[in-house]
Amino acid sequence: MIVITSETAAEPSGAPMAKAVVDALPNPLVVVDEDERICMANVAAENYFQASSNVLLRHKLGDLVPFSSPVFGAVAQARAMAGVVNEYAIAVGTPRLGGERLVDIQTAVMVEQPRYVIVMLLERSMAHKIDRQLTSRAAARSVSGMATMLAHEIKNPLAGIRGAAQLLEPALGSEDRALARLICDETDRIRDLVDQMEVFSDERPLDKRPVNIHAVLERVKQLTVAGMHPGVTVREDYDPSLPPVHGNKDQLVQVFLNLAKNAAEAIYQGGDAGEILITTAFRPGIRLTVPGSKERITLPLEVCIHDTGPGVPEELRPNIFDPFVTTKPAGRGLGLALVAKIVRDHGGIVECIGRERGTTFRVLMPMLRGTAAPREIEEDSN
Repeated sequence: MIVITSETAAEPSGAPMAKAVVDALPNPLVVVDEDERICMANVAAENYFQASSNVLLRHKLGDLVPFSSPVFGAVAQARAMAGVVNEYAIAVGTPRLGGERLVDIQTAVMVEQPRYVIVMLLERSMAHKIDRQLTSRAAARSVSGMATMLAHEIKNPLAGIRGAAQLLEPALGSEDRALARLICDETDRIRDLVDQMEVFSDERPLDKRPVNIHAVLERVKQLTVAGMHPGVTVREDYDPSLPPVHGNKDQLVQVFLNLAKNAAEAIYQGGDAGEILITTAFRPGIRLTVPGSKERITLPLEVCIHDTGPGVPEELRPNIFDPFVTTKPAGRGLGLALVAKIVRDHGGIVECIGRERGTTFRVLMPMLRGTAAPREIEEDSN
């Protein structure tokens, strides 16, 4: 509890331990008085608002968030109710901070000093990531229906067109024979495209078994290195204590091979020299509810593919896993959509993160049930 004394009317104070705890909170937190002047801000708030605590203490809340923001209503309501008020999906973006900043907020009156209200911001990044995965799922289902229709309505006529061209080819002159060959090649290309799209219509249950994710990544590394230019290097930084994944090894290889090849191609576009870094880590604490079930699962297994290419444009990033969205001049935009489908079938999520240089694709997956977390494994081995 932060205690405000009469000697420090402008700034809440308290025991050093209390201040250390508040500064250790990962979420931005500020305290405002009855004039909505900021009296205290933790370290996360300094980072979030891109200003030091001394600068923030010279401003009012209205200087940090839009004047029409529901934040002010939540503060007033918390003060009137002398309780806790929650608001969700609140816009707090400004031209200085960026216009697309949505947060959940929690406001509460300090019991011992009711003139002060605590305002805590909870960034909606993970919620948005999950929501994007659900959006990608709906898009994949749309492609699934389209793929089924295309397979029935297009592949059969294509076979007839190709067969007719092959029958005509021997009786044609050299120039016309080239056109017949072109017809065959183009029908083959369309057939291959339809075959790729048919993957989205496959809703059969996966043949899942315990999979060592590092064995998958080593196989991916071998395949990626075999087809890369000499100027690209591949490094890995693995957490050897990761428990196994309950999944399909071949499909997981396809996921990370697609991501690794995309990383290599991005580096080629940037100048044929660069680095791909593959990392794994255990990230406890990420929980979500499975659609259609009340069960909450954890996604502690993290696999990242980092590259030093030119990066994915920011405006394209939210839709990068949708079908037919691509940054490649000759790309079809199905590779990452397939990645999202396979990861979703394994109960995980995948996201695209922009960096100062390059791009990171992060995959979060559940660990095999009945296995211990890394710390528990270490304790059991002693």
